[in-house]
Amino acid sequence: MKKIQLPYLDDFLLDLQVNNLSPETVYNYERDLEVFQNFLKEANIKFDNIDKKTILNYKAYLVSRDRKTAKSQKGKKRLSSYSINRMLSALRSYLKFLIDMDYESPISPSEIKLVKTEKKHPRVSELEEIIKLIQSPTQFEKNKIVALRNRAILETLFSTGMRISEVINLKKEQIDKTGRVFIMGKGKKERFVYLTPRAQKHIKKYLEVRGTTSSSYLFIPYRGKNVNLKDKKISPNYLEEKVKRYRELLGLNIPISVHGIRHAFATYLAESGASPAAIQILLGHESLDTTTKYVHASDRYAQKIHQKFHPLKE
Repeated sequence: MKKIQLPYLDDFLLDLQVNNLSPETVYNYERDLEVFQNFLKEANIKFDNIDKKTILNYKAYLVSRDRKTAKSQKGKKRLSSYSINRMLSALRSYLKFLIDMDYESPISPSEIKLVKTEKKHPRVSELEEIIKLIQSPTQFEKNKIVALRNRAILETLFSTGMRISEVINLKKEQIDKTGRVFIMGKGKKERFVYLTPRAQKHIKKYLEVRGTTSSSYLFIPYRGKNVNLKDKKISPNYLEEKVKRYRELLGLNIPISVHGIRHAFATYLAESGASPAAIQILLGHESLDTTTKYVHASDRYAQKIHQKFHPLKE
């Protein structure tokens, strides 16, 4: 069966680009709309014939294990409600674009209703566990350069609260002598984050063994000597897998991820008395509502507050 191509899809992606969305964001929109194209192909539904029932069936398709990924491979696990809503939002944005450009849209974007999201209880690791995790490359990596590099990356993550995409794209010239780091974040939003003296020390140790390189990135892949590393960088998958491996080797039962380190950064700042507004700036969030999802106090902190302030504690 011939692959169904959404009309004016290339124009939609171009519109995202000219509106200064990052290449990563544009790619995510394209990938999510590929999933919708796969659905239409399997259901043998023409784009012009989309109706409310089509959208209902698409939601059921996304929930199903039988769905296909953007690469037409069978999905290995159920999508979370957040992932489903991201895909529905991509479709809604695409339909809005068609209407804005006076193209024909078979259904109103307002008919794309998001699904109810599950409420996740925030799980933040104990500080001792976070410390063990960021120190673990020194313990588990046999190659000295890899050990120093991965340790410096994890120290940087917990020091600054950077996103994974920001740390792997970090360049040396973004860091000034005081440890202040200039970041161009999501949506081309500019902000500063700050390295602790501890993190600066580990970056310095790494740079001493890394030596000169043609790559413009701070953290680069290690491929041995005499390899051209111009503009090569660590992949997100590599970093995620390493953190997962370190966690397993340490026997930590709370699933700390790269994003979890960012979450912990915000939570521990909040527990130490930092204002949500300051944390919002450091994390690069546009809305304070987004920040509050990160700074929910841990159970341990809530217990301390309860014991300290309850009127009938004695």
